[in-house]
Amino acid sequence: MLVHHDAAAHRFTAEVGGERAILDYSLSAGVMTITHTGVPKPFEGRGVAGELMREALSAAKSNGWRVVPACSYAAAYIERHPEEVSGNTPNQQHQSDLLDEALDESFPASDPPSVGQSS
Repeated sequence: MLVHHDAAAHRFTAEVGGERAILDYSLSAGVMTITHTGVPKPFEGRGVAGELMREALSAAKSNGWRVVPACSYAAAYIERHPEEVSGNTPNQQHQSDLLDEALDESFPASDPPSVGQSS
């Protein structure tokens, strides 16, 4: 599938079966905000939106843009594929998750203010 990037329109498109799938974004101060992904119903579930996301994230990476997923599909895609976001490898994500988990266990949010004081 061929994905076309229209940088002036801030849009990625792919022609699928004579219909157009799109990914729209805004760009401001080096931040690409993915605002919408749309795939024609007959072609949903075939990886078309994923291909649009891969191309958008590749463009962001090559241009040094930070990515903000404003649409629900983009957010879910990035959560499932953190390695595709600029500079974040799966191992780094795993290490970050482990650190967050260890900190949560060490410093639970429900500790009373008197933690560390003896009674």
